[in-house]
Amino acid sequence: MTKAVEEKTSPGPLAGMRVLELAHIMAGPACGLMLADMGAEVIKLEKVNGGDDSRRFLPPDIHGESAAFMMMNRNKRGIALDLKKPRGKEAFLALVRETDCLIENYRHDTMARLGLGYDELRKINPGLIYCEISGFGRTGPYATKGGFDLIAQGMSGLMSITGEGPGRPPVKVGAPVSDITAGILAAMGCAAAYAHKLKTGEGQRVDTSLFEAGITQTYWQSAICLATGVSPGPMGSAHPLNAPYQAFRTADGWLNLGAANQANWERTLAVIGAPHLAQDPRFASNQDRMANLDVLEVVLTEYFQTKTTAAWIDALETAGVPAGPVLSIDQMQRDPQTLARDMVVETEHPKAGQVKTIGAPVKFHGTPGGVRRPAPLFGQHTRAVLLEAGFSDDEVTAMAADGSVICADEG
Repeated sequence: MTKAVEEKTSPGPLAGMRVLELAHIMAGPACGLMLADMGAEVIKLEKVNGGDDSRRFLPPDIHGESAAFMMMNRNKRGIALDLKKPRGKEAFLALVRETDCLIENYRHDTMARLGLGYDELRKINPGLIYCEISGFGRTGPYATKGGFDLIAQGMSGLMSITGEGPGRPPVKVGAPVSDITAGILAAMGCAAAYAHKLKTGEGQRVDTSLFEAGITQTYWQSAICLATGVSPGPMGSAHPLNAPYQAFRTADGWLNLGAANQANWERTLAVIGAPHLAQDPRFASNQDRMANLDVLEVVLTEYFQTKTTAAWIDALETAGVPAGPVLSIDQMQRDPQTLARDMVVETEHPKAGQVKTIGAPVKFHGTPGGVRRPAPLFGQHTRAVLLEAGFSDDEVTAMAADGSVICADEG
């Protein structure tokens, strides 16, 4: 397991990019996290009355610190400002002048009502990249609606294709996939806008949403519907276009089988000792297997239940057929490939101590990024960041005295 070491300078391909994150919970912080992992300097700005709501997502906690907050906010410095107070707004504008990218996931017009929308901020920083992550986007009939992952999953079609099968209750994807995907899309948009800025000096708005993030997860099902006019439904773990490509019960658990082309189908039959099924007209081609998917699942399950998951994986992989187990989160985190790829790393938090977190999912061999610091304490870096912005120590103290900023647990 890799141990993160805090550094003053950020390595990674986005080193030199300065990001101001005005975001909470999941989608916006996921965007900031991705940029920070790639080397950007991300300053997380929290509201003075308690900060990011995920600080109160308890349990679980580690020595009083929210595990959820620490997961989403590593690699960031943290400040707390009151944007409704003149001094707080002054401090914010000073930071904006030196910022490449601002991320916000507030409700519609929140920033504009504060006089801090894109049109106002671009006047003091024409090169500002202003990234907005919302429920449904900043245009269209739903632009003013609030958004949550559950709502986005339902309206994007995701919940209509997730679950065990027809006639069963709708099921959302276990992870907040619309939130996380929106954060990843926003980070991609910010990085692309930053590349444009480096070439031209021009900033711009970047606008994505949970709704669109959910829609991007429906590529295969949308292709089917656009071609046929028929909406696909839930299929459990099966694939809408290829078979067999799903989970099968074994003697001691579950096996994921990826025999999604004719060669792997025939290899699978050799492994399970059923070469005669290649001549069965119900299963002769992929089209036949998809038409008889329910029967195919029953037939193959009878074979797979005769041995353990590990035994089948060994035999299938030897034959060149993609296969794998269905791991729990704990098993995934302890898997040797997870550890070899530094996908579980350790940070030293000032209150929580040694804290494990998920590692950076993109590796750059020439300009490596990664996890360098733990999530910030509430208001931990307010004074340091404002001093860097040109305020004097006395000015920051005065701001803290009137509640414009919070300088708690400085470090």
